[in-house]
Amino acid sequence: MSATAEADRSSLLLLDTHTLIWSVEEGPRLGRRSKSTLNAAAIESRIVVSAITPWEIGLLVSKNRLQLGCDVMQWVWQALARTGVRLIPLEAEIAVASSNLPFEMHADPADRILVATARSLGATLVTADERLLEVAAKGYFRVMNAEQ
Repeated sequence: MSATAEADRSSLLLLDTHTLIWSVEEGPRLGRRSKSTLNAAAIESRIVVSAITPWEIGLLVSKNRLQLGCDVMQWVWQALARTGVRLIPLEAEIAVASSNLPFEMHADPADRILVATARSLGATLVTADERLLEVAAKGYFRVMNAEQ
């Protein structure tokens, strides 16, 4: 891989589910620095969303833990159609890697897939999840706190 291609990969921002929701809904918890970084990344098409994220959004809506202003599928399509956002498929390698991470981590399958995706892509995970921030602090993957 060329140095430019490697630099492009390492500058990808993988959005945790709540970060995608906050960015689309302009939630107040999305920090000023994160908002600015996401806006710049969108211009350069460096924002990625895991295929697990639409599943998690659908689950949150079905459990009445999230309310959207429209049908969940319509909301997902609109979110994914935003400039600079790409959906990353759940490849077999990512699925397997999520089940066998080389470090201790909680069992939440969506979080494990997000971490495996970030590691596979060399992307920075943008999250406010304290458990993920703690694991990332040990150097296993790059993270940016979405609340900053």
